[in-house]
Amino acid sequence: MVIHVRRREFIVTLGGTAVAWPLAVWAQQGEQMRRIGVLIAGLTEKDSEGQLRMAAFRQGLQNLGWIEGRNVHIEERWPGGNNERLRSFAAELVGMRPDAIFAGNEAATMALQRTASTVPTVFAQVSDPVAAGLVSRVARPGGTITGVALWEYGFATKWGELLREIAPRTVRIGVIYDPANAMRRQVPDLERTLSPGIQVVALSVSSRSDVESAIEQMAAEPNGALIVFAGPLAVAYRDLIITLAVKYRLPLLYPYR
Repeated sequence: MVIHVRRREFIVTLGGTAVAWPLAVWAQQGEQMRRIGVLIAGLTEKDSEGQLRMAAFRQGLQNLGWIEGRNVHIEERWPGGNNERLRSFAAELVGMRPDAIFAGNEAATMALQRTASTVPTVFAQVSDPVAAGLVSRVARPGGTITGVALWEYGFATKWGELLREIAPRTVRIGVIYDPANAMRRQVPDLERTLSPGIQVVALSVSSRSDVESAIEQMAAEPNGALIVFAGPLAVAYRDLIITLAVKYRLPLLYPYR
């Protein structure tokens, strides 16, 4: 398990190590063109963060001698924050029967798993792969899915403590999360670790209007603050979340830099 790593640096590592074994085997078989599917939820191909991640991934492959257009072909799918497109793209990639698939986050991995795919899949940015049902156990994942967890799952219990240090007068903490993301399971864990008198408001959001309504709800009463759980939706609406938090002067703890 990899804990507290910068995402783009990790993706370079993923391209260079996590899929090194199958790629090394392929390399011994000559210059036959291989195909890799890529599915990253929460971002679009025009998003600067998405471009940086893919550049890092390609660099990791190139370091191993796998150059796009020469001996490997990459099929990218970018559903943004649309869960319906995510499911559709997952099925589309699996239907292409690539040699392997890179799932750029938990939502993408879950969508691929639901297709009952037998294509080898390597994931990144999954909080707890065992609890999410992606692998049977860390030591021996089993099945065709494996990868690296981004952080230790229990870190969520510390976020409330950090927020109280930042804003000691906080009495209400709104937790923004995507109901389709496994991170939602951390809401009860967070509640159990807070001091008596601190209220947790679970804010399930699935669209831009949901985000606006959730933050306005927290701004309606004094001494509120926000925690944004990691996930594709948090990335897709990051500018909106930050803008509204600043507008309403709400302390905000978020998962990404």
